[in-house]
Amino acid sequence: MHLKIRYPLFLAIALALSSGVLQTGCTTSGTTAGAEALTRERRSFNDDWRFRKGDVPGAELPGFHDQDWRTVRLPHDWAIEGPFDVKYNARAGGLPSHGVGWYRKTFSVPAAALGRVVTIEFDGAMYNSEVWINGHFLGNRPYGYVGFQYDLSAYLNYGGNNVMAVKLSPEDLSSRWYPGAGLYRNTWLEIKDPVHVAHWGTTVTCPSVNDTEAQVSVVTRVENHGKSDEAIEVTTRLLDPQSREVARNSAVLHVSAGSQAMLPQFLTIQNPVRWDLDHPELHLAVTELRSKGQLVDRYESRFGIRTIRYTAAEGFFLNDRLVRFNGVCLHHDLGALGTAVNWRATERQLQIMKSMGVNAIRTSHNPPSPELVELCDRMGVLLQVEAFDVWEIPKVPNGYNKYFKEWHERDLRDMIRRDRNSPSIVMWSVGNEIIEQREDNGAVLTKELVRIAHEEDATRPVTIGFNNYPKPYQNGMAAAVDLVGMNYKPLNYADQKKLHPDWIIYGSETESVTSSRGEYHLPLEKYKTHPSKQVTSYDIIGPDWAYPPDVEFAAQEKNPTVLGEFMWTGFDYLGEPTPYGGKDNSTNGYWNSDWPSRSSYFGAVDLAGFPKDRFYFYQSHWTSQPMVHVLPHWNWAGHEGETIPVYAYSNCDEVELVLNGSSLGRKKPGVDTTPLLVSFLRYQGKTFETKYRLRWDVPYAPGSIKVIGYRAGKPVAEKEIRTAAAPASLTLTPDRPMIKGDGYDLSFVTVRVVDDNGVFCPLADNKIDFTVSGPGEIAAVDNGNAATTDPFQASWRRAFNGMALVIIRSAPGRVGEIQLTASSSGLRATQVKLKAVK
Repeated sequence: MHLKIRYPLFLAIALALSSGVLQTGCTTSGTTAGAEALTRERRSFNDDWRFRKGDVPGAELPGFHDQDWRTVRLPHDWAIEGPFDVKYNARAGGLPSHGVGWYRKTFSVPAAALGRVVTIEFDGAMYNSEVWINGHFLGNRPYGYVGFQYDLSAYLNYGGNNVMAVKLSPEDLSSRWYPGAGLYRNTWLEIKDPVHVAHWGTTVTCPSVNDTEAQVSVVTRVENHGKSDEAIEVTTRLLDPQSREVARNSAVLHVSAGSQAMLPQFLTIQNPVRWDLDHPELHLAVTELRSKGQLVDRYESRFGIRTIRYTAAEGFFLNDRLVRFNGVCLHHDLGALGTAVNWRATERQLQIMKSMGVNAIRTSHNPPSPELVELCDRMGVLLQVEAFDVWEIPKVPNGYNKYFKEWHERDLRDMIRRDRNSPSIVMWSVGNEIIEQREDNGAVLTKELVRIAHEEDATRPVTIGFNNYPKPYQNGMAAAVDLVGMNYKPLNYADQKKLHPDWIIYGSETESVTSSRGEYHLPLEKYKTHPSKQVTSYDIIGPDWAYPPDVEFAAQEKNPTVLGEFMWTGFDYLGEPTPYGGKDNSTNGYWNSDWPSRSSYFGAVDLAGFPKDRFYFYQSHWTSQPMVHVLPHWNWAGHEGETIPVYAYSNCDEVELVLNGSSLGRKKPGVDTTPLLVSFLRYQGKTFETKYRLRWDVPYAPGSIKVIGYRAGKPVAEKEIRTAAAPASLTLTPDRPMIKGDGYDLSFVTVRVVDDNGVFCPLADNKIDFTVSGPGEIAAVDNGNAATTDPFQASWRRAFNGMALVIIRSAPGRVGEIQLTASSSGLRATQVKLKAVK
């Protein structure tokens, strides 16, 4: 069975897809061109804001005195500055992400802009935003994850000063994770002609795509803020990835004064270059509006030519090629940087995920930043974009459920309108583990949300992640969505496919293993929590709903029509310190016990971006480039002669373990099985036979252990771990030695503690001090430790299991050499030089 979706009425002609099969081609993400005379000017509005924490009566008034407020540059997350405190909700990170915060900005608009349309756009504002211009109230948006725009034109002092004021009122206990706080995404000021392409005003699809041609449909929504009717010539040009024009169409659109109108245009591209995972080629649609021959607006839309198709019998097809989702769930925070959006930090996360073999991201549990979507477009990563974690029935006392009834339709439509044509997005999620799935009438609201999503975008399926098995499969909710997301139910895939052979099923949230990078507890005892507040990296520990990756791998292999999985999670994230944390009535009664555990242990990569052992486990399953990994570390003083469980992960034919030059034999991944005793509550005491891990029980002797991977009998990969002596010095390794001098770009510098021979010291916890000279500064520090209250914004950090991270940010508008020095008592200091360039 092929997935069929209704088309919205206003797009039916423009899309003209045949047979109802979901087969999406050209897709766009609306952006605007740079400054051009008499057309549209779009500029960053991030600089020179003034900020104050706390409620300040009268701060919305233009004459209010704000000279003693802090000057900040957006994006800005006030909560990541700390301090950590047990009195804050530890489930949300133990950081002050609630309260009231004010932002004010004084700016000028040229007198020549009078008679034009001036708008302010916020990519997101956390939470309960209220916005004023020159004392005039523009509006409010409760949901912190959606973008929005206001028209300032009627209230500006043209040629003079203007004051923008924003009040944010995030509440405590409003989220199950760290939401951040403040104007944490980018802001933009636009000046445009009264006749212009509307906000998120283009929709580009491809009714058909083949190797010889792509039929392109472009629907443009034009607004006329003028006082007279207009006959507007709309010209759309399509540019290929080399910026060469490959198609053009012009037509006249009549737009009445004070209204808007839509124009569908059809174009054909010969021999199209498709967007795909390995070659994410992007096209550009340039829309130009002319009034009486005069160019009045120019609007650019990024798009990619590709097809997607879902079938119950086979799975997901990208460009007619079967693709399984090797997916991860990602929260929106950027670790030590908090939620403040940063292009490079987001790009680094995606690069690390791709190196693990990831080809898909689920934006858990909210609309993502525009930067994440654009980077997925550019890097060839598939996206599931998720709208809500809650509907009307609450999960936390002050969640989005308070606003859902009034705001859900607008928020969902706005989410889809902004990103509906991004080539990376292949499905929309309207909910995650919604409490309504337990209700008999849960399908009623599900159908409404699916209808809204289909009206806004007929080309992609709609899904929900269900976890309350089997109720949503009985009450009609699962039947109401296009793709059935099953959270933590690998053993039920076959049952549901048998009961509902026409359903399209995938693992929308899987595994939930918990671990701490570099932490190994011996013996391999069963426990829920450990006194260290760390979790062993043998990857055998998880909460009651969870299970080891081996179970999911096997279930996916046994059920090849399941689309794939989205593992929980790619990165550690702030908040939800499972398996630690719980109610504590001595404070606010909500998730403060087991302090200072304040961030998750779920990631295959820790909060600092350092891979855990599980990273390599997934890499061994999801990649083909020869690799091999071995664990644990080999520093076990006092355990000489005792048996140490040694594990190897590899995608090679055979793996050999070598101890101090002597072979301990070869094993075959995928053939040889290993008994695995896990400590997941639902599997407590059960032993699995897994073919995905190799194990040797090795009597400890200091020196080295090495694993060698073989293919066709030849060594193709190896990894060695050596016993370290006492810590002696530090090494600094930047991910990029050259960064842009724009005040946003970052270099992530990895710090390692090593002995006199340069051998990594896996148990080191030295306090490391940092100094920076030149046109740069320390943006944040981290070490991946989920159970520390040391500040992220500091000039020092303790090593955690031998490693730390310092993030260097360039100074705005300055270039030159940046020198970073790391020092620690009793260790040799070291330096590294970076360069900020124009």
